[in-house]
Amino acid sequence: MFSELTRERFARFRGIRRAWWSLLILTTAFVLSLFSEFLANDKPLLLRYQGTSYFPVVRFYPESRFGLSHATEPDYIALKQDSSFKAAGGWMVFPIIPWGPYRANLELAGNPPNPPSRTHWLGTDNTARDVLSRLLYGFRLCMAFALVISLLAAVFGILIGGLQGYLGGITDLLGQRLIEIWSALPFLYVVILLGAIYGRSFVLLVFVVAIFEWIGLSYYLRGEFYRLKNLPYVKAARALGIPEWRIFFRHVLPNALTPVVTILPFTLVAGISTLTSLDFLGFGLQPPAPSWGELLRQGLDNLQAPWLALTTTIALFITLMLAIFIGEGVREAFDPKADARVE
Repeated sequence: MFSELTRERFARFRGIRRAWWSLLILTTAFVLSLFSEFLANDKPLLLRYQGTSYFPVVRFYPESRFGLSHATEPDYIALKQDSSFKAAGGWMVFPIIPWGPYRANLELAGNPPNPPSRTHWLGTDNTARDVLSRLLYGFRLCMAFALVISLLAAVFGILIGGLQGYLGGITDLLGQRLIEIWSALPFLYVVILLGAIYGRSFVLLVFVVAIFEWIGLSYYLRGEFYRLKNLPYVKAARALGIPEWRIFFRHVLPNALTPVVTILPFTLVAGISTLTSLDFLGFGLQPPAPSWGELLRQGLDNLQAPWLALTTTIALFITLMLAIFIGEGVREAFDPKADARVE
């Protein structure tokens, strides 16, 4: 399925232990974060009441189902302490972190933010929400955002940069002038303007960041296609009458993907940093979305609660460090000089 060169590059990457272990750790953490509802939630994983099993973490149940009077969803933490619920033999099992990212624990003594305790391992934020829960959900949000941005940047960069380099001439000239004009637009102003018109949302931020993020990658692809299109094997393909679109996708593109593979981990870093920065400045996701940037902002506004900024900074530092280690490993493994040494 993969060429001998690709397998050799992958073997070199596995041999770079720092990069390989960083990939395993970051991938495992992201996969676990996809199941955040089963790790941090104020809804129980399992509830037993009058001999029947319920699964509130994946399904809505009205509180009238458990002997209460309303048709709205119950407060399961309060329900657990309800005497009538206990009398009916009811019990429930909560996730390891029994606090959702949006639930405010206003029953704690003192004013929020509250310091770390046995109830809240990393403390609470300025509205008494569990910091660890919001960090976990915020990690999933950051990684999902960065991965989507990286994918869209790769697609746009390959198509636009590849077409410029492959076709050349007037297509390349006009394309470069348009890219220069587009890259001169102030990114932050575009975010503010579109956010004011359409409201802040995950999809809007992905769209705005994606239409700027591909520009740098397109330069690399343009140069690669310029180099590859004049190689003998491409000329031989044309002489055989193979259609240009097939030469583009089948013969030139696979050999031009090295810049994409080596740059994508750093695009991931840029995506995480961009979302965190926008949330910190107040132009990112709409509250109360769990966001690392919003937690950093709270830490700045509440210097008497150092756990807010400290825990978020550590989480951000570790995530970016792992992504950078992966990027350095990929760049070293896909280095053409290393390929030449192998040959």
